[in-house]
Amino acid sequence: MLEQEKMDRINQLAQKKKTVGLTEEEGREQTMLRKEYLQTFRNSFQKTIENSKVIDPEGNDVTPEKVKVIQRMNQLRD
Repeated sequence: MLEQEKMDRINQLAQKKKTVGLTEEEGREQTMLRKEYLQTFRNSFQKTIENSKVIDPEGNDVTPEKVKVIQRMNQLRD
């Protein structure tokens, strides 16, 4: 998860952009912080998917094979 300080800064810059606008430097900072946030989100989401198991209503494991392969590879690393 992204540090709270960075999340607060993202929100401050978004609010300022809506009201008075951003300087060029603030715009670059906002872009950098958003990229960092998205990368953190994507990594977290990927880990969640990689650690998930899908079970159908009948109790059968229907986890996609691609995910099973990744899970096996992760087990070998650990």
